[in-house]
Amino acid sequence: MQFIGRQAELAKLNEEYSRDGSFVVIYGRRRVGKTTLIKEFLKGKRAFYFLATEELEGQSMKRLSGVVARATGNSLLQKAAFGDWLDLFQVIAEYRPKEKKVLVLDEFPYLVRANPAFPSILQNAWDELLKDSAVMVILCGSLMGMMQKHALSYDSPLYGRRTAQIRLVPLPFTEVYAAQDLTFSEAVEQYSVTGGVPKYLEFFQDGQGLRRQLMDTVLSKNGFLYEEPYFLLKSESMAAVNYFSIIKAIADGSHKLGKLAGVLGQETSALTPYLATLADLGFIEKQTPVTEKNPEKSRKGLYFIADGFLRFWFRYVYPYKGELELDNRQIVLDELDKDFVERFAAFAYEDICREIFASLCRKGEVDFLPSRIGSYWSNDYDNDTQIDVMAVDHRNRRIFAGECKYHKKPVDAPVYFALKEKVAVSREIRSAFPGYGVVYGVFSRSGFTPRLTELARESGGPILIQEAHVV
Repeated sequence: MQFIGRQAELAKLNEEYSRDGSFVVIYGRRRVGKTTLIKEFLKGKRAFYFLATEELEGQSMKRLSGVVARATGNSLLQKAAFGDWLDLFQVIAEYRPKEKKVLVLDEFPYLVRANPAFPSILQNAWDELLKDSAVMVILCGSLMGMMQKHALSYDSPLYGRRTAQIRLVPLPFTEVYAAQDLTFSEAVEQYSVTGGVPKYLEFFQDGQGLRRQLMDTVLSKNGFLYEEPYFLLKSESMAAVNYFSIIKAIADGSHKLGKLAGVLGQETSALTPYLATLADLGFIEKQTPVTEKNPEKSRKGLYFIADGFLRFWFRYVYPYKGELELDNRQIVLDELDKDFVERFAAFAYEDICREIFASLCRKGEVDFLPSRIGSYWSNDYDNDTQIDVMAVDHRNRRIFAGECKYHKKPVDAPVYFALKEKVAVSREIRSAFPGYGVVYGVFSRSGFTPRLTELARESGGPILIQEAHVV
C-alpha cells in the first residue's frame, strides 16, 4: 500500500532531525501506522532501527548488536557478547561522530517489561553518550498506558528529555479519499469500516467491491480482522473483559454514563477509569453539545464508539459469531443489505462531514474560523433536536449549523428550512451564543435541487457542500 498523508508528522520529524539533541516520542494505538511513518522518515538517512519484542533482555541486547553490526559494517559486533546497554549505545555514539544518525527503539514498552530499569538506563545513555553525539533518538510504542507512564509522565526518568512527541491517530477521510480511485460514496462506505486505520486499509483495495472484501477479511473466521477487537483490547489490559463489555453496551445504544452503569451493573465511579482508558486509546469518545461551556463537567456528555471498525464489528460481527463460526455469512450479508448504507455509513458520514468542514475552513474555501467543531442535541441524543454539524467562530461571533444527508437523491430546500427552524426555536443556542450570527450549511453526497441551489446564491443563504467541495 502506498504511503498516505502524514505530511505534518514528517515535517516535524525532519525539523527535529535538523536540530542538535533531538529526542522524539511517537505513540498511538496499534495498526495506526507508526512504524510505517518512521520508515518513511528514515529513507536516505543513516539509522539504527530496532524493533523490540517480548523476549529476555539478553536476547534484545544480542539483536540490537546485530542491528548495529549491519548498520556500521562491523561484523565483529555480531559475535560480541554485550552485557550492558551502555556499551551498545556507546558504539552507536562513536560511529561517525560528526555524521547525523537516528536510533529508533520501536515497541519501547517491551524493553521496559523485560527490565523495568530500562528508562533509567536510557536516560543515562542520553545524558552521557547520545545527546551530544549527533544521534536523534526516537522512542515508539503502541501500549499507550506504558508509553505515557515510562516515556511521557512526570515520574518517568525520561521526563524532560524529549524534545517532541507525536501522537499518531487514524488518517482523516480527506487524505484517504484523495489517494484512492473510488467514487465518493464508495470511499465513505469503506472509510466507515476502516476508520482511516492504515493497517485496515491494506485489506480494502481499490477495484474490489466492499461486500466481497468484508466477506474475506472480516466475516470469514480465517480473516485477518475477524477477531481484531479481542487482540486490540487484550494487548492493553488483563481486564479486557471489562473493556469489551463497555464497548458492547455503547454499541447497543447505552450512551449515557448512568445508563451504561445500569446495564453493566456497576457504579458510575467504577466505570470512569475504564472509560478514560478507552478514550485515551481512541476506541471511544465522550461528546458534548457545542453549546456546553465546560464539556468535561457537562452532564449532557454521551459516549460513542470512535473507532469505525469496532463500531462495525460490534454491529455486524459480534451478534452473529455463532453463525459465522459455522460459515454462515449470509445472515450478516442480509443485515448489511438491510441497513448498512442508510444507518451505518450515514452515521459515519456525519463524522466525515465535520472533518470536511474543518478542511474547507483551513483551505479558506469556507469563510469561517472554527474554535470548536462538533454537533448539538438539546437533551436526549436519540429523541430531541439534533444538528449534525455545529461549529463556533468566536473571533467573528458566528456559529455554523449544518445538516448532513447521505441520500441518493439531490437535497431539496425543506431540509434547509427545517435546519433554520431548529436553530430559531432553540433557547439554549441563543443563550450560549448571544448576539452571534448564524451560517447555515447543507452537506450532500448527491447534490442539490435547483430550488436549494438558487437559495444558496441569495445573501445569507446556505453553504452547499457536495462530496468534499463547496458547490
